[in-house]
Amino acid sequence: QDARANRPVEARSHVTRFHELFFTLDPDQKAIDLNVNKALYLADNSAKKQYENFKEKGFYNDLIAANISLEMTVDSVIIGNTRPLTARCYGHQRFIRATSINTRNFIADCTLRDVTRSENNPHGFLMENLRV
Repeated sequence: QDARANRPVEARSHVTRFHELFFTLDPDQKAIDLNVNKALYLADNSAKKQYENFKEKGFYNDLIAANISLEMTVDSVIIGNTRPLTARCYGHQRFIRATSINTRNFIADCTLRDVTRSENNPHGFLMENLRV
């Protein structure tokens, strides 16, 4: 079987995995760092900038202080047919507090570049130009 035939499936899985790791958070700094570090192997500097912006604005500290958990659910990932591959991720994020649960819709776009597969990046894609 031609390995390229599965690339769109692998691309969808790659994008889904990144978003689940990067945007599913519990109020624990070590857990946040672990998930985000795993996610950053799957994306370029645009994701790192997003992480640094969240950190600078106190987003993670606010989650921890308020005991808020975030659950990211990816509903679908649309992969373009042309090179470079483009991806659009649709999902929703649940903000879980002791007294309430709020949900917000989520859309993100990126391009995908082929890179060497590794244990940290088993699909061999690098998400670039991430926009949420």
